[in-house]
Amino acid sequence: MKESRDIETLLAIMAALRTPGTGCPWDLEQTFRTIAPYTIEEAYEVVDAIERDDPADLVDELGDLLLQVVFHARMAEEAGLFDFGDVVLAITRKLIRRHPHVFGDARSLPPEAVKTLWGQIKAAEKAEKAARHGGAQPEGRLDGIPVALPALTRALKLQEKAGEVGFDWRDPRMVLAKIREEADEIERELDLGDNRTAAAEVGDLLFAAVNLARHVDADPEGVLRATNAKFTRRFRAIEQALAAAGRSAEDASLEEMDRLWDEAKAAETVADGAG
Repeated sequence: MKESRDIETLLAIMAALRTPGTGCPWDLEQTFRTIAPYTIEEAYEVVDAIERDDPADLVDELGDLLLQVVFHARMAEEAGLFDFGDVVLAITRKLIRRHPHVFGDARSLPPEAVKTLWGQIKAAEKAEKAARHGGAQPEGRLDGIPVALPALTRALKLQEKAGEVGFDWRDPRMVLAKIREEADEIERELDLGDNRTAAAEVGDLLFAAVNLARHVDADPEGVLRATNAKFTRRFRAIEQALAAAGRSAEDASLEEMDRLWDEAKAAETVADGAG
């Protein structure tokens, strides 16, 4: 088997890996369920490469994600369900159907009209899907939002769906007031020594924080990833400062690490200003 830019080569490689007797033992024992966690992981690694602005890694990670699609398609083909060509057909059909303003008669539409048309098309698709499943109608507007989504992303989608029918805050300051209310409820439960109820209130606080991010046009997953990166960067600076003095974090007091944190933060502020 030779390296190639042709998708057919990738499909042939996967077929070889899944061939009983001559294929890879690990690949052969995989199922849709066992591969699913890797599919999620590879999607996150694509996002990570984008966040790090690393196009070389992005090429590799996109390849890994494409492999997941090919893997699932191969297993489906073996089971007589569908094949890779069906996957390509499904997405091309969907893209053409959802973009009549590009590929059809509804050209030159303003952005708001495009958004409205998109919603109408998705609603029609949903009804068609229900009909294929025996005409069963979804129980509610929030059905169809995958439970397996990351919690922050799912919270965002739930709020967006509810907001479509007006169940929403009108001002980000109202959401901020809700956050303060949730924080006060956590404090009350802590005073009572009820950690279990406090934990439930923390969930409400996180849900409200997602809502605030939405109201200031921020992606909660994205801003939390940025904060995670910032925390990692500053904590690494603490470790490096201590190592330069021949010490480790285990040897330092909280007060000393707080001081080093503030120094790292100040250094970043100066660097950002210089940039």
